[in-house]
Amino acid sequence: MTGQARAGRPNQLLRNLNSKIASIPMILTAVVIFLGGTLWTVFYSFTNSKLLPRLSFVGFDQYKRLWAAPRWIISIENLALYGILSLIFSLVIGFVLAALMDQKIRFENAFRTIFLYPFALSFIVTGLVWQWVLNPEFGIQSVVRSLGWTSFTFDPLYTPEIVIYGVLIAALWQGTGLVMCLMLAGLRGIDEDIWKASRVDGIPMWKTYLFIVIPMMRPVFITTLVIIASGIVKVYDLVVAQTSGGPGISSEVPAKYVYDYMFQAQNLGQGFAASTMMLVTVAIIIVPWAYLEFGGGRKRA
Repeated sequence: MTGQARAGRPNQLLRNLNSKIASIPMILTAVVIFLGGTLWTVFYSFTNSKLLPRLSFVGFDQYKRLWAAPRWIISIENLALYGILSLIFSLVIGFVLAALMDQKIRFENAFRTIFLYPFALSFIVTGLVWQWVLNPEFGIQSVVRSLGWTSFTFDPLYTPEIVIYGVLIAALWQGTGLVMCLMLAGLRGIDEDIWKASRVDGIPMWKTYLFIVIPMMRPVFITTLVIIASGIVKVYDLVVAQTSGGPGISSEVPAKYVYDYMFQAQNLGQGFAASTMMLVTVAIIIVPWAYLEFGGGRKRA
């Protein structure tokens, strides 16, 4: 048996050889570019690099400057507020729309196309569209005032205290359709017998959704959360197109902070430190989730 096992090992190594060879460029790309670039960024975040990288180590000075900068603090606060509200409203609105679409309504394909269409637009186009819609001179405020409500005021992009909500509106308009489609696919995967059994038992529809359907859609929710979270962390072009970080610095986000310091202020060390902090934030969220999702499940098994 031992000899047969040894003889079988080369055969296992040669199995699917073409696919393994084809995956080599992708593996090299992931290791060299992504992992290598990440390590390179973290390494030079401890230096005093300006226009070009240089080995002038300053320890944690770049991080001290980073967390002492009001602009960085504001960007973190904006990202936290934008992220929490985006997660909540995207999931709630997307699931409600999917539940309504799952009722076999007429013209379902047309409605699904209408809701999903904004996702096909780039963030730059979305930002410019909503910059126009929210403009007080010829947007929503102007239209409502022309109807007789002359005291109506709605200019979030020009009010520092609520500008991030204007960005959130545009993001929800673009991304909610995708969430709806993912949720609708999950709902269509629910066995019809479950709905029949709940109706026979007299269970209200909202309880069926809350206590039966949603727990069964856990994989769909996890996938949706990962997609939404990745968009939240890297939000940049939407902010640039709508507000350019203004008024002042009231709508700054970490990705814009990194870009500005690396390519405009010519301070690579500060930009590397900021991008490293973004990486650490993502790791703090992803690592525990990955452990609970995969490691914990393997131990239970």
